[in-house]
Amino acid sequence: MKGKNLWVIPLVFVALVIVSGCVGDSGGATGNSALIDDDTVKGDADAPVTIVEFSDFECPYCARFYRDTLGQIDDTYIKTGKGKMVFRDFPLGFHKQAQKAAEAAECAGEQGKFWDMHDMLFENGVSGGITSFKQYAKDLGLNTADFDECLDSDAMADEVKKDMKDGSAAGVSGTPAFFINGELITGAQPFSKFKQVIDKELQKGGNA
Repeated sequence: MKGKNLWVIPLVFVALVIVSGCVGDSGGATGNSALIDDDTVKGDADAPVTIVEFSDFECPYCARFYRDTLGQIDDTYIKTGKGKMVFRDFPLGFHKQAQKAAEAAECAGEQGKFWDMHDMLFENGVSGGITSFKQYAKDLGLNTADFDECLDSDAMADEVKKDMKDGSAAGVSGTPAFFINGELITGAQPFSKFKQVIDKELQKGGNA
């Protein structure tokens, strides 16, 4: 019986990973360094809790987090000044549109519309590729000439690669992955899991 139990544990663990996140190549050891770059921040920059998300616009589990959990985090913590969200790109190689989708969001960010493009990519999807991304930019009222030049020239490719490098160095190997004041949460976990960790961090600083 002991032998069987030892096999059950890793199988259950693998199943949990598969149903909650998109898995890529393994990165380095988990760490808390280099988590925040010059990426767009959602919320009060001085908020006591920082949530760093590494995400892929083509990952269905990232879309699930966006659909089921992000709104609750936004209402409960970001809009109340208790937390801020930092989005970092982690496009997985087997998602064919993910890299350019990430660049599209960064290009929109150059015109102050990162989060608007972020929302549109998750809500409308990325299967249409560059043609769709340019239409999204038009729908958002961006300067389309500047956006198209940014996207076509790969101007944001290095920015996306930097996020990938930092994520791998911190131990990210799949999406979505989150660091809440440095504590790692992997996969599209329910709001209750985020609430548990965020509230613990708020209590540490006397901000609960």
